[in-house]
Amino acid sequence: MKKEVPIWEKTCLSIEEAAALVNIGENKLYELTNDENCPFVLWVGKRRLLKRKVFEEYIAKVYSL
Repeated sequence: MKKEVPIWEKTCLSIEEAAALVNIGENKLYELTNDENCPFVLWVGKRRLLKRKVFEEYIAKVYSL
């Protein structure tokens, strides 16, 4: 049986979870994470995960996307 972990306890988020968390479209998140210098993306094979704390700090600092 798989245990569900609440978003606020996760270290990394999927694109779908991050989009729901901050109300940003998934396409915009894919666009942001395509940059190889993106500070909050973690690649696991072909799958991209967002480092939650770094992502939240980034969102808090930016003026617009």
